[in-house]
Amino acid sequence: MDTIDQLVADIMADEQNIAYTKKGIKPLFTVPSTARINIVGQAPGIRAQESGLYWNDPSGDNLRKWLGVDREMFYHSGLFAVVPMDYYFPGTGKSRDLPPRKGFAQKWHERTLALAPQIELHILVGSYAQRYYLHQKSSARLTETVKHYKDYLPTFFPLVHPSPRNNIWQAKNPWFAEYVIPDLQTRVKEILSK
Repeated sequence: MDTIDQLVADIMADEQNIAYTKKGIKPLFTVPSTARINIVGQAPGIRAQESGLYWNDPSGDNLRKWLGVDREMFYHSGLFAVVPMDYYFPGTGKSRDLPPRKGFAQKWHERTLALAPQIELHILVGSYAQRYYLHQKSSARLTETVKHYKDYLPTFFPLVHPSPRNNIWQAKNPWFAEYVIPDLQTRVKEILSK
């Protein structure tokens, strides 16, 4: 079985990631052996990559509110893994960050998650994570997936991205705050209290 150091070394040595390695950029993920909940997002943003701390922005603040946990619990309890679809910032497109690179999750997620055998829940943030883990076609609609979150429990919990940009989406879909977030907080609390 891998150690975290061996895994990181292999990721950094991989041809797909060598340009990052040459710039001194390390893969950004965390997988404590004691983790019970895994957050699967798209990829680190540029702020996260530069600071070396995932979900350290307004989106992260919203995510922690949705989970019902504070920064201390999220970052220092050893109960949360953060294994995004790509461990590096993929760059910026015309209006938003580029998508995670193809093949990255297929190559590294299994080895990464093997280091945290106690994970009970994978929180799938956004369509890339949902398509990959729920084996959805590219035509799958995020709103419908999130609306039917109970279909994927107890292992997966699909969410919309917690970016403040999605406040308009939340206003159009009041069921999210009314039903989804309370159920998410209940599930998280159950797992963390074991």
